[in-house]
Amino acid sequence: MSGRYVSIFAGKATQDLGARIAEAYGRQEQNPDFKLGKSSVVVFSDGEFQPSYDESIRGHHVYIVQSTMPPTHNLMELLLMIDAAKRASAHKIIAVIPYFGWARQDRKDQPRVSIGSKLVANLLTAAGVNRIITLDLHADQIQGFFDIPVDALYASSLFIDYIQKLQIEDLQIASPDVGGSKRASAYAKRLGCDLAICHKHRPRANVVDSMTLIGDVKDKNVILIDDIIDTAGTIVKAGQVLMDNGAKSVRAFATHAVCSGSAMERLDNSVFSEVVVTDSIPLPANASKKIHVVSTAELFADVIHRIESYESISSLFK
Repeated sequence: MSGRYVSIFAGKATQDLGARIAEAYGRQEQNPDFKLGKSSVVVFSDGEFQPSYDESIRGHHVYIVQSTMPPTHNLMELLLMIDAAKRASAHKIIAVIPYFGWARQDRKDQPRVSIGSKLVANLLTAAGVNRIITLDLHADQIQGFFDIPVDALYASSLFIDYIQKLQIEDLQIASPDVGGSKRASAYAKRLGCDLAICHKHRPRANVVDSMTLIGDVKDKNVILIDDIIDTAGTIVKAGQVLMDNGAKSVRAFATHAVCSGSAMERLDNSVFSEVVVTDSIPLPANASKKIHVVSTAELFADVIHRIESYESISSLFK
């Protein structure tokens, strides 16, 4: 089931990425007329809003592209679009969530707190979604919060190609914290180089008190691997620690550029020669000049094609 029975729509937050995914999917299907579906949002004077589809989707496989970063309007819009598609008799509803918000709330790490990512999973399922496609979940166990298929993609398939094209000598991979060591280790293994880890002490959220380096980076060109740049405090401090320990250069690679607060200013003033991110979250107008964006459009389009053709998705990452 493909071609005219597949429709791709996008929420307001990811219109540009959605359009590029639709265009890439059209190329793969050899259908140059395939475009992003038409939808609109009515906003009431009190701030309430109502998304709607401006074309028939009866019997279609509907893919809805929307990242769920703050504000919460983005998540609510995705839920309403799923509900609208269900009520419009879509055959299947697949949420394409390049950045899955609330993923850092994956467990009860202190008394009397919520598990936000589980709640979001429940909300999406209750709205009527049949499948989730997402990129670099902050915690892999979030897949188990769903009772529907979850295709968790990896930006490594994009980043490793980019790194290899740079042809960096004396390359070394590093993780800005112990929690990301598994991810960084996979990069080091694939690229055939050593791994260093920065161990941080965090007294509270978004604050790093101290950082210690595990490993030798002297005279190495280091690439820091992370999934999220939020305030940029951790990754910038890690970059400085690496340079202080003799690294020749440091680059940062992170899938999701949340970049809240003073993140852009910190990146501008950092030791990084380059900061590479994906377009899972649109960059603000004041984005750091050090940032280079790698597009995920072809990857998501390829996955949609494979789902519709019943082909393997895991083979993309081997």
